[in-house]
Amino acid sequence: MPRKASRRANNRPTMPDTTPAYTVSNNAGRHRFEATVEGHLAVAEYELEGQVLRLTHTRVPPALEGRGIAGALARAAMAHARAKGLKVDPQCTYMRAYMDRHPDTRDLLA
Repeated sequence: MPRKASRRANNRPTMPDTTPAYTVSNNAGRHRFEATVEGHLAVAEYELEGQVLRLTHTRVPPALEGRGIAGALARAAMAHARAKGLKVDPQCTYMRAYMDRHPDTRDLLA
């Protein structure tokens, strides 16, 4: 009898593919990290003042809520800050909460 496609040869269930079907990019001209998903734009807006990346607002359309997109925007912002040697000022409540929940980002705090 053939095995179900959702099981490995050892009969254990496989994990679903959690690779996002979108890319987060830094739109430096508009001062935001952004991802377009299913025709909807999610953004994390920022201001750059010297060596400080001030995260001012995160917006995910209601149709996309609960899918980890805000977290992906936050990870992209933190990775950008780290790569550029910037500090982060999380003025947005979501970004502040993200940094509180992820101790590995606290060294970035301005």
